[in-house]
Amino acid sequence: MNPARTRIPLRKRLLVRLLIASVLIAVCSVAATAWLAVTTTTRALREEQGQALADDMDILAQLSGYAAAHPDWTGVEATVRDLSARTGRRIALTTADRTPLADSAPRGTSLPPSAAATVDPLRTDTYSEPGAQLSGTDPRVVGPYRLTPHERTELDAAARARQRCLSRYGIDTTVTHTPSGRPVVTGTDSTTTSEYLAEECGDGQRQLDTPMPTEGKALTALQERAGGCLTRAGLDPDTPLLFGTGLPGTSVRSPTPAPAFVKVAGGRDGDGKAALHAAQTCLESTRRAQLDPYVAPVAELFLGVGDDGAAPRWVMSSANKAKVVGAAGLVLAVTVAVTVVVATRLVRPLRALTEAAGQPPDRHARVPVTTRDETGLLAEAFNDLAERRERLEAQRKAFVSDVAHELRSPLTNIRGWLEVARDGLVEPDTELLGALHEEALLLQRVIDDLRDLAAADAGTLRLHREPVPADDLLAQVTAAHRVAADTAGVRLRTETEGAPWLDADPVRLRQALGNLVTNAVRHTPPDGTVTLTARGDGEGVVLEVADTGTGIAVEDLPHVFERFWRAEKSRSRRTGGSGLGLPIVRQLTDAHGGTAQAASTPGAGSVFTLRLPAATAPGDG
Repeated sequence: MNPARTRIPLRKRLLVRLLIASVLIAVCSVAATAWLAVTTTTRALREEQGQALADDMDILAQLSGYAAAHPDWTGVEATVRDLSARTGRRIALTTADRTPLADSAPRGTSLPPSAAATVDPLRTDTYSEPGAQLSGTDPRVVGPYRLTPHERTELDAAARARQRCLSRYGIDTTVTHTPSGRPVVTGTDSTTTSEYLAEECGDGQRQLDTPMPTEGKALTALQERAGGCLTRAGLDPDTPLLFGTGLPGTSVRSPTPAPAFVKVAGGRDGDGKAALHAAQTCLESTRRAQLDPYVAPVAELFLGVGDDGAAPRWVMSSANKAKVVGAAGLVLAVTVAVTVVVATRLVRPLRALTEAAGQPPDRHARVPVTTRDETGLLAEAFNDLAERRERLEAQRKAFVSDVAHELRSPLTNIRGWLEVARDGLVEPDTELLGALHEEALLLQRVIDDLRDLAAADAGTLRLHREPVPADDLLAQVTAAHRVAADTAGVRLRTETEGAPWLDADPVRLRQALGNLVTNAVRHTPPDGTVTLTARGDGEGVVLEVADTGTGIAVEDLPHVFERFWRAEKSRSRRTGGSGLGLPIVRQLTDAHGGTAQAASTPGAGSVFTLRLPAATAPGDG
């Protein structure tokens, strides 16, 4: 196919046409969407105050819980973005000096004028979690009071035992776990079960109500840290601190009774209350100091809802619903119409190709080329393929006919002479045997030529390459055909320019040059000359076989390398050759990575040129 024919105008290309169709659909969709947005949406009048407050408290609770479970804010970005996506609020966390920690808004977005709350799990002034400590500490701050796996296992076993005990008295209970890992047995109606515990199910299971070793160790450390505070308050450093207060993250109480505390603190009621207040103050301060390494630093929480504090709201009145349905129907109708038109134009040539491909092979159907886009090029390629197939089929039939003819002639001669000798009409003398032998050699030569061509077509033709001097190659070919040339009265000459070497299989190359010389001698009249020439040409070597024969007509020159082709159809196998010599030359040349060409001037002779790869002469590398 001519490359110039493959240039498709830009406006005719299938991609451009599909793009135009897509753009048209997109424009209709965008226009309809914009119209709906203008006519069916309004500014939100105000936020739902109650829902906004609930969302704010939930955000603060989630972030306080994160701070209670992490020593710093590293990794909080994912939590902030998740909360922002769930609540639709802009959430930003900063340090006290406004250094950003995490922000759900794009980088560079300014913060609201003031913080909505302070996130400090040790001082939950704006957030109250059920079960929070009296001091305002978030119950999820566990710190050194977290139970070990062994302690959890022990307490879980005790909780299950208590649960089984209560179930025998018809009390349904559930077991929950505090942030520190301690189990808590409660009734299904959330009522206390203390009266039953003391009387029936408390013996041997007091560990559910007393500190475990880990908790005891933390409590001891807390008592030691509070010594200085108690001393400054005028109290005994050994004064028990935990009466009436729970362990962080639990409901466990100190076993120290109230009278013991009052007795240690002072004898009068007023002095006891003052001492209790001082002790509680020391407890709060030392507990915060003890838990501070386990929580994230104090952070400022900023919340935002947009530029004007309003959220969009859809107003779906009956009129707006009708507009939505009408616009959707219009867009759908336009889309369907455009798609049908484009698809019809695309499918029509493809359907023609399908119908042509389904025709019987012997009809070699063609399809009309009606467009200049990709489908048009496909139709042209299909027609070219059908034409090549038709031509190859004709060549195949001619090839089979030629093979049959070339093999039939020597076989007919051999059969005829054998039948004559069998019938006793002639004696099988030396002359008869010589004729039969000659016919057998002709038959063998045709078979060998066909075998070489079949090997070349299948890609199994093996070459044994080696550096070959061109002058020696020409000398060998000339010597092999000297007798035939002398018999025909034709002179053989060789000419070599320089000392070129070829990278070739010497046997196969002698076969190719021999076929050219045989063909030249056959078509050169007596007293004519056949000249073999070799010369270097850049990175290759050029071999030429020129004769002074009758030449080849211009219209016949493109066919000289076709199989079983002869310029004079009337020539016989013995005088005109089988028409396989020159095809073998081209196949052998192609196998070497070279080219074979023919040029001729009718009445003056012909020149066959082989261009082959050159080789470095031994000793020059």
